[in-house]
Amino acid sequence: MRIQGKLRLGFFPLPLTAARRIRACLRYPDSPFSAIDPCIGDGAAFLTITGESCARRYGIELDAYRAEQATAVVDEIIHGDCLDVHCPVESCGLAFLNPPYDWTAGETRSERTERVFLAHTYRWLKAGGVLVLVVPAVHVRECAEILASQFKATRIFRLTDPESVRYRQVVVLATRRSRREREQLRDDDIVARRAQFARIGGNYAQLAPLGDVGAPMYDVPESGPAKLEYRGLPLDEIEDCLGLPPGCSNPLSSAGPFQGTTVNAAAWRPCGAMRRKRHVERGLRFWQGPACCSVAGGQGY
Repeated sequence: MRIQGKLRLGFFPLPLTAARRIRACLRYPDSPFSAIDPCIGDGAAFLTITGESCARRYGIELDAYRAEQATAVVDEIIHGDCLDVHCPVESCGLAFLNPPYDWTAGETRSERTERVFLAHTYRWLKAGGVLVLVVPAVHVRECAEILASQFKATRIFRLTDPESVRYRQVVVLATRRSRREREQLRDDDIVARRAQFARIGGNYAQLAPLGDVGAPMYDVPESGPAKLEYRGLPLDEIEDCLGLPPGCSNPLSSAGPFQGTTVNAAAWRPCGAMRRKRHVERGLRFWQGPACCSVAGGQGY
């Protein structure tokens, strides 16, 4: 991920023209349903995708400034790391996921954040719920196992806005399988579908572009209210206690008394992005820097 992306926690907002085209692919129920964006940013794309509907909108955002912006467009916002948020399974009718494009740093191996975020959130979709996943084409392969086993009616389109083309972004549209449908899947079917998804990066130029859609392709089901539970650090309270400047995305960054110091991991558990990015043996080393820095982000199958 390029430096500009790291400085905004891997934030690559979906162009609103693409959001409007995605909206045209979806048919919403007349009754209320729950929709979630676990990497909501400022909320503009999510609002466009769920526009003209009875959606209850839920959002999660690690960056303090963008979380504050998103409060204007959602019914509930959590300022924190998506991976510290828990939600009952099968709570939502729609999930829009445009995760950070980066790597996580685990104790044994690194993983792409696209897969990590999808693995954490896909269970929140009810059977028949619709997934809208925006990722670089080459990293669809990391999501292949989940897409092959958990979703059906999958279509993948190229996004054609200049910024999307620059990062070779695609949108994956799919419907969550029911338990019975998952149990009826054969192993060789899953293997074949995984192989198809793994080839998306190499077949990027052959994918159909997401253009103006004549008729909706996916019916979003109704659903009850979702209940999100945040189990991470209270970032707002920490910022208030430390007197950090507005918009500081990382309350345990190089600001104030923590500049250039080592914090014992047993006493402090930093926000998810920092935890994934800077692990040094028993402690967490926060580098010296400016007073405030933000670090972490078609075809049918």
